[in-house]
Amino acid sequence: MSIPTLDATRSRLQGLGQEHLLHFAPTLGPSALRALLEQIAALPMEELSGMMRETESQSAQDLSALEPVPVVQRDGAGSASFRAAGEALVRAGKVAAFTVAGGQGTRLGWRGPKGTYPATIVTGKPLFRTFAEQLLATERRFGVRLPWYIMTSPLNDADTRAFFKDNNWFGRSPQDHFFLPQGLVPCIDAQGKAMLASPHEVATNPDGHGGAIRALDRSGALEDMARRGIEQISYFQVDNPLVRCVDPVFLGVHVAADHSSGQMSSKCVSKRNAAEKVGVLCRGPGAGGARTMVIEYSDLPKAAAERRDGSGELVFNAANIAVHVLSVAFAQRLAKGDGPRLPWHRAQKKVPFVDATTGKVVEPEKPNAFKFECFIFDALTLAERSLTMQVQRVEEFAPIKNAEGEDSPASSHRIQSDRHGAWLEAHGTQVPRRGDGSVDAKIEIGPLAAMEAADLRGRALPKAVQRGQELVI
Repeated sequence: MSIPTLDATRSRLQGLGQEHLLHFAPTLGPSALRALLEQIAALPMEELSGMMRETESQSAQDLSALEPVPVVQRDGAGSASFRAAGEALVRAGKVAAFTVAGGQGTRLGWRGPKGTYPATIVTGKPLFRTFAEQLLATERRFGVRLPWYIMTSPLNDADTRAFFKDNNWFGRSPQDHFFLPQGLVPCIDAQGKAMLASPHEVATNPDGHGGAIRALDRSGALEDMARRGIEQISYFQVDNPLVRCVDPVFLGVHVAADHSSGQMSSKCVSKRNAAEKVGVLCRGPGAGGARTMVIEYSDLPKAAAERRDGSGELVFNAANIAVHVLSVAFAQRLAKGDGPRLPWHRAQKKVPFVDATTGKVVEPEKPNAFKFECFIFDALTLAERSLTMQVQRVEEFAPIKNAEGEDSPASSHRIQSDRHGAWLEAHGTQVPRRGDGSVDAKIEIGPLAAMEAADLRGRALPKAVQRGQELVI
């Protein structure tokens, strides 16, 4: 992309009331000025006033009419036919994997993209490798090439690309990887003015996981999918080493005419407890009737979060695990400017900025700016019908988000061992367990050996696992 000149950029910003972003331009050297002009050219400056108006008019959600979302059990009635339908899609080359991987491992004390974090309990395979081996195993099983689209961020894009290249693409074809950086949005003050982080840099923030739709379109990924004959996108986030990257059963449920429009479907697990900090899938009023939606844990009233049914189960129990299937046609529809699109959300935050008088960075003592982002789950309310499939937490959800406590490497490792221990027990292996029922060993079964318990049938397995043993299959 050619970079607009200083005069062209000034003309553009004047029409938008944002010319102040060039206040320091006369003092910048050639490289710094070029960086500033390049950044401004890539930012959605024309959308800022609309984003401000849209979020000003957003009111608190009326949650009085919320209902629990109906769910289909992954291993319930019809699972065999769903699996067959999903396998047919995969075998026909109509499915792509899409990973949202823009984050860094900073909260885990890790320097580098989060996808490079060592996630498995014994061998410490990076998250990216666990996904790559799943995709490779799926390719071998169905005799197909699976394209993998990976949304990075401007901060980690170069490091992510280098990591894949340095690891020889984990044995997969380089041509089946498509990296697309996430979009950025300027931070603005209460007057709607974009802010400078330095004399040659606009203050920005990532546009949220909902920005994935815009990134797929802007990067040409949707066009690439159409060229490849891809019809369905298997969406997941980078922090969950137990995610099924391409799940035939889920795909089959997604396209089932009696259940779903085939536009967007979701997975959920049962909440650990009423206070778990996770969004909840539910049903609420929307355009044209009731629609599936996600209510953030912070927005769900305590009384609703703790409500239980006659059997003692939580009424709002469907924890969103950020695993979805979207059709390419639906993503294309959302990406078009004249169709339904994901709404913007804003939050007031403290954002350091450059004082135009002194040229020095000011560290605010209280929130002074608005940040904007989109959420991928908002697309559910735009789908004509949407299906939710419930899966077992021990089988599919062990995220690594925090350094300690819940959703940490330690908790993920325990769940990984519990899953793989149960797989071995299903084939007659004796596995030691603690008093709380968790597996008292470190067991790792790689995707190339098995992607579910049934894949171990016919393999030579140990008769017993010793307490505290480290076992890799």
